[in-house]
Amino acid sequence: MLSHSENLRISGDMETLGRIAATPDALDFTVENVEKALHQLYYDPNIENKNLAQKWLMQAQVSPQAWQFCWALLSPDKVPEIQYFGASALHTKISRYWSDIPTDQYESLKTQLFSQIACFSSGSKMVLTRLCVALASLALNTMPEAWPGAVAEMVRVFQEEGGGVDGRARCLALLELLTVLPEEFQTSRLPQYRKGQVRGALGREWGSVCPLLQQLLRRTDSPGAVKARVLRCLSSWVLLDVPLNESEGLVQDCFSALPDPELFDTAVEAIVNAISQPDSQRYVNTLLKLVPQVLALQEQLREAVQNGDMETCHGICRIAVTLGENHSRTLLEQVDHWQSFLALVNMIMFCTGIPGHYPVNETTSSLTLTFWYTLQDEIMSFESDKQAVYLQVYRPVYFQLVDVLLHKAQFPSDQEYASWSSDEKEQFRIYRVDISDTLMYVYEMLGAELLSNLYDKLGRLLTNAEQPTSWQHTEALLYGFQSIAETIDVNYSDVIPGLIGLIPRININNVQLADTVMFTIGALAEWLADHPVMLSSVLPLVLQALGNPDLSVSSVSTLKKICRECKYDLPPYATNIVAVSQEVLIKQIHKTSQCMWLMQALGFLLSALPVEEILRNLHSLITPYIQQLEKLADETPNPSNKLAIIHILGLLSNLFTTLDISKQDDESADGSAPPVKTAPPPPGPNPVVVVLQQVFALIQTVLSKWLNDSQVVEAVCAIFEKSVKTLLHDFAPMVSQLSEMLGQMYSTIPQASALDLTRQMVHIFASETDHFPPIKALFELVTSVTLSIFQQGPRDHPDIVDSFMQLQAQALKRKPDLFLSESLDVKAVFHCGVLSLKFPEAPTVKSTCLFFTELLPRCSDVPPVARVVQEDGKLLIQAVLEGIGGGASRCLMDQFAEVLFSLNKHCFSLLAVWLKEALQPPGYPSSRVTTEQKDNFSHQILRERVNKRRVKDIVKEFTLLCRGLHGTEYAAEY
Repeated sequence: MLSHSENLRISGDMETLGRIAATPDALDFTVENVEKALHQLYYDPNIENKNLAQKWLMQAQVSPQAWQFCWALLSPDKVPEIQYFGASALHTKISRYWSDIPTDQYESLKTQLFSQIACFSSGSKMVLTRLCVALASLALNTMPEAWPGAVAEMVRVFQEEGGGVDGRARCLALLELLTVLPEEFQTSRLPQYRKGQVRGALGREWGSVCPLLQQLLRRTDSPGAVKARVLRCLSSWVLLDVPLNESEGLVQDCFSALPDPELFDTAVEAIVNAISQPDSQRYVNTLLKLVPQVLALQEQLREAVQNGDMETCHGICRIAVTLGENHSRTLLEQVDHWQSFLALVNMIMFCTGIPGHYPVNETTSSLTLTFWYTLQDEIMSFESDKQAVYLQVYRPVYFQLVDVLLHKAQFPSDQEYASWSSDEKEQFRIYRVDISDTLMYVYEMLGAELLSNLYDKLGRLLTNAEQPTSWQHTEALLYGFQSIAETIDVNYSDVIPGLIGLIPRININNVQLADTVMFTIGALAEWLADHPVMLSSVLPLVLQALGNPDLSVSSVSTLKKICRECKYDLPPYATNIVAVSQEVLIKQIHKTSQCMWLMQALGFLLSALPVEEILRNLHSLITPYIQQLEKLADETPNPSNKLAIIHILGLLSNLFTTLDISKQDDESADGSAPPVKTAPPPPGPNPVVVVLQQVFALIQTVLSKWLNDSQVVEAVCAIFEKSVKTLLHDFAPMVSQLSEMLGQMYSTIPQASALDLTRQMVHIFASETDHFPPIKALFELVTSVTLSIFQQGPRDHPDIVDSFMQLQAQALKRKPDLFLSESLDVKAVFHCGVLSLKFPEAPTVKSTCLFFTELLPRCSDVPPVARVVQEDGKLLIQAVLEGIGGGASRCLMDQFAEVLFSLNKHCFSLLAVWLKEALQPPGYPSSRVTTEQKDNFSHQILRERVNKRRVKDIVKEFTLLCRGLHGTEYAAEY
């Protein structure tokens, strides 16, 4: 570390260093200045000074002067931080600027590095590692042509006596060098063709590495530190796809190292890396030899379990799972060795069922779950004859797995669970979800027999009066049912009626058990829709649970599922459901989100009732809230009544989201289309419209006081937006008065939510003759108001700009006639679009690009659009080119490409002229592209009028050139 006197001396030079960093002249990159900068980086408390120093040091590291100062910084009298920077600078120059090094310097550079590594083999470990990485980089750049047999030479040099360095230090330095060599290869920036050459050369060098590692690992007098480094080195080399049969002996030596606690972790890592290489499955004989060695670890595993040694359990389990997961198919196909593979499967089963509760007493069992997926996939992928044979052996194993998983999913005792931290409880919850997913997958193999198996166990448990049962056991079995029923169609299972019959017999004396009962009923909602006679068995349980705040999520979500799936069978229960729901809402038992779900449930429920009953229920349900809202509307605005207003408006929104009296198919055959109305609604006004008309004046009163508050405005707009989406054309009676209210709202204080609702209205009603006049008037008004915002400066309102562009795009798509109006300033809208393309917010730019891709095709049939594009289209192309040239995020290039494609398709001759003129100025759109590259881009764009995908690729390539990223690793990820 630097001394206090050095601290004082160097701190006086801060100002000098600031000047140096500000004007990084080549002469300033001296040893003295680098040392000052490093001190500033490590010890200056001022973050700005640190950043300044770091920036300057990065420039120094890549400067030509780095070759001079890096060797001086490695001087033995320097502190390790300074030496480390010297070694790092060397690595940077070799790895990133190799082409700057003359070929006649290779040998001397190599010699100097060998010498420095020898010096530091007894010095600072972090400096030694950086020097080894530098030499590794040199080797990768020179093998195989300029430095054939590089690894063999490294081994020879470090095995020679001399330099006053003891043999152990030399050995550790050599192992460090051999370890970082493959690691440096994995992260190197070598061109692809060179990577292949160097990989081949390194593969041939394994012959020099393997005997050395074996010799060091097998020598009884090798120190533990050397053996640990050998194992790390092996881990590193096997990642180069060293053939498993060539490392077989070393892998077996790793198994021998497992009993040594000091070597255990590194030995596990080496074994796992060796057997998980993709190429290793080719070496069947070697894999077969490894199975008994893995099985031999069972004794060590059992001892570790007894001693509570979680680390050892974890490591041995990793080895067994890696072998099983990576080589299931290969080992399954070795039919002569089926018993040894079955023994391995049973060993993994032991790891799955390892004693203790996850994650408090054990963390091993979760490692095994993916193995069971893999094994099942492999078994089910065989032809039917072979598959039948394997199923005969493995179906019993999977039934056992279900028992083990359900045992592991059991909650601990109430007392123990209460002692867990919130983090442990959350990990256990996620673990149970993973078990649930596994059970669902296993059902694919075991089928209906699995449900019968679970039902029999649950039946015995609940009907055996002699043997007391724990709630945990019951809950786990129900959880198994729930896991399967949530995602698998159980409508044809013959055990579900029995299960529904058993549920009321469960003694629910615990929150976790009650939650699972609720979720299980919810998972069976679709089955209940097909068997409505069973609703009377379970509905009372759900309604009773609604009153328990601890069961809030499970009870409300279950009621919502039942009301959605079974609504046409619920009228006999409707009065009771509404009454209980009203009671819990008035008592405020549930949190806001559950109240919203409950309103959605009631919307589904009421949808199936006769209109007069809907209106009666709506009246009793929402009258208390309307009265409360009237009271709140009279109060002076403050934070608490604001929350109450938003809550009430939210309840109405969610109720109207699902209250739909028209019969409809829930989804199309493939599930991809939205609900389809299959029967006309009953005659007369829609109940939702009736209610909205009754409360319309009240909502206007609320708005008049809260127009400045975007959250209240959003909540008001949400009521109408959700109603419009649900009712579609049934909303027609409200169009005129809502349009008028929206216009007044937006004129007073423009907000994005009002534009979004306007867009929804345009989408549904703009094409209808009766409703066109109010929609047209609203559209022109909000457009005019927004244009005035643009005149004042729109940068503070990106959300309004975003919603405005989406509205304009929707109008062009649904009713382009809106752009024929003399009251609409099409030219101003176009200019606003050009301005919006330059916004930094990506969503706004995306919406603006959508607007232009809708606008440009209208050149042929909307004269005002054609005029403005002809007059000002060049401004659009300039804005797009500026974005591509680096002014916009790279994630937006596809959208800019779509605008270019649309221009090319609908304004080809104009685009050719605009591109030529726009790209003419030097340095535009980027100083990094040449005239030739710009011309090439222009020709490529103009040539592609059909293939949009190709235009996107051309734009991506050009933007990389403009940003100086073409050919870099960033470009590869793009």
